Amino acid sequence: MKDDHEQAGTRGLDRPDLGGPDPAPVFGLLFDAHAAPLQRYLARRVGTETAHDLVAETFLVALRRRETYRPEAGTARAWLYGIATNLLRHHVRTETRALHATARLAAAGQTVSAGHDGRVAERVDAQSRAAQLAGALAELSAADRDTLLLVSWAGLDPGEVAEALGIPAGTVRSRLHRIRRWLRANAPESTKEGGGSARR
Repeated sequence: MKDDHEQAGTRGLDRPDLGGPDPAPVFGLLFDAHAAPLQRYLARRVGTETAHDLVAETFLVALRRRETYRPEAGTARAWLYGIATNLLRHHVRTETRALHATARLAAAGQTVSAGHDGRVAERVDAQSRAAQLAGALAELSAADRDTLLLVSWAGLDPGEVAEALGIPAGTVRSRLHRIRRWLRANAPESTKEGGGSARR
């Protein structure tokens, strides 16, 4: 039978009470629920090795700052992505350099290696589009890039992005509209049919 902490954590995993005397059971459940998607999101932005480190650091920071979490203010998922985004900002320079490098490869007519088992036309085409779009992403401000990628890569809805970034939901929606409009105007022609974004 589940103990009281596990039962409480399971019932309220979306907005758990982190103020108990022993936070380990609830944090274990939070890790099980959110570490893998958070890892995938971060890996797309900074690579697998750095993502592993950032996930671990995110949960350590969350544990240390658990008294700052307010369930009535937002979900645990949004809170964790907010912490991860703040940590990620320390890596923005590296991310921007990588996006510029990828864009240069695309401009030179090269593609990132798709791997020996994945050289099919659809994947190469998608990869080429992503490489071309990287140049446009690199031109976005850090705040705009965080907003766009929390929606498109992490799968957060605008309300959760607002919670994660500590801004009003209306700001997220207007920012997304502006970002998408900007991307439609500035992304390479071959990527425009798939999507959009905006810079400040």
